[in-house]
Amino acid sequence: MADRMAFFTTPRVERARRDARERLGDWREVYRPGPLLPLVGGQAGRCMDCGLPFCHSACPLGNLVPEWNRLVAEVDAGVAEPGAVGPGTAESEAAEPEAGAGADWRAAAARLLATNNFPEFTGRLCPAPCESACVLAIDGAAVTIKDVELAIADRAWEEGWDGPRPPERTDGRRVAVIGSGPAGLAAAQQLTRAGHATTVYERADRAGGLLRYGIPPFRLEKHRLERRLDQLRSEGTEFHTGVWVGRDVRAEELRAGYDAVVVAVGATARRELPVPGRDLSGVHQAMEYLTWANRVDEGDCGTPPVSAEGRHVVIVGGGDTAADCLGTALRQRAASVTQLDINPRPPRRRAPGEPWPGHPRVYRETTSHEESGAVEAGPRVFAATTVGFEAGPDGRLAAVRFAEAEPADRSPRPGTEQRLPAQLALLALGFTGPEPDPWLSAQLGLATGPEGTLARDDGFATAVPGVFVAGDAGRGQSLIVWAIAEGRAVAAAVDRYLRGWTELPEPIRASARAFTV
Repeated sequence: MADRMAFFTTPRVERARRDARERLGDWREVYRPGPLLPLVGGQAGRCMDCGLPFCHSACPLGNLVPEWNRLVAEVDAGVAEPGAVGPGTAESEAAEPEAGAGADWRAAAARLLATNNFPEFTGRLCPAPCESACVLAIDGAAVTIKDVELAIADRAWEEGWDGPRPPERTDGRRVAVIGSGPAGLAAAQQLTRAGHATTVYERADRAGGLLRYGIPPFRLEKHRLERRLDQLRSEGTEFHTGVWVGRDVRAEELRAGYDAVVVAVGATARRELPVPGRDLSGVHQAMEYLTWANRVDEGDCGTPPVSAEGRHVVIVGGGDTAADCLGTALRQRAASVTQLDINPRPPRRRAPGEPWPGHPRVYRETTSHEESGAVEAGPRVFAATTVGFEAGPDGRLAAVRFAEAEPADRSPRPGTEQRLPAQLALLALGFTGPEPDPWLSAQLGLATGPEGTLARDDGFATAVPGVFVAGDAGRGQSLIVWAIAEGRAVAAAVDRYLRGWTELPEPIRASARAFTV
């Protein structure tokens, strides 16, 4: 057997990343290429195979973490049991392993794909609340669940285990999905595989939503997205890009031509910063900036109209989008980059008020922060509230003014104001919900809830028969695992609406929320 005491004898070791200075010379993913065994197998062996695994509850997808950890660990230990796949745990032909050690990698892939349509995305983009809920994290270092997941997902693609799975038969029912982010893509894939003719409408010129234009290539190389889209097409899902439902195609036409409609338009309404100078040239929303950087990577233009090259840059915000702006600005050779986070600096370990197994707010450094430190690009300032933008003689942005934030209400503390030279300021303040769209909402009869999201019941259905809402459009800004879980769940709801029953998995209800204590 694999070492059952590995959690005690084997230290946590994360997947190796390329040198930070090297990474700044290209837009490729940050990980060092090459085989991951025995690293991944040894790390998977640290899993305690808990009788009550909290990592399941922490992930809305309900990923079968201990199962695929055990299979990978046993492969590395050379004691695999070929064909060790339990009944009813996988949805695909990937659950039919061949003999030999590779069979257990295939079995691990079957476990992973049984709950997650896109593990190659979550393994790269999710902050891994499952690791925070690992039992080892109570007083030590969690299993590197995210690294193991990614290794299995990439191996599945390399070996052809995650191939197209078109339905054996179709039932003649048609479903329209509006939006091609992770929720829309997951819903479309589940519905197509269930035998429904599914068409995805995307207002952008390419499918993918924020995966396409919001995530920089150093976090997700776009050939991985294209590969997954090709799989959906080969299974039978149709895509219509550059089509804004409500304007280019009236929503009534969709309702007349389809048996059900899923609205998965995301939460792209950006938070604003109503301070003096906000309208100055040089002050931009982060997503505008990231979209242009991604379009350069796609080959749409050689030089983005909004660039950090040679400029002093200030990023307002402390989340993942702010970190993506940081890594992008460094690769564009900014003169300096300063990040202003209105929140106080979190502790390095769990605070007493955030006990295990919840996902705590602790101090974390992304790969972009690693890169910033390597070239001394600029500080990361906590408890900083932005109070205004100043213009130079040419009328463009010349400086950002900020002050220390009062802990109680985040208001500027008197006498602490400072001034940062800046020719580019990026607002990465998060999103409030779906963008107001009078055409789509009015034509479909959609209502808006008190939080600005589209109203729906606990089964993802709106008040309009046959119209459903999934993803951030109904939940609000959230993690990619929640988007995929909602896409899978809404597919089951639609399937039940069309057939009167369903065999599709339903990982969550619309009212489900992140695991808290």
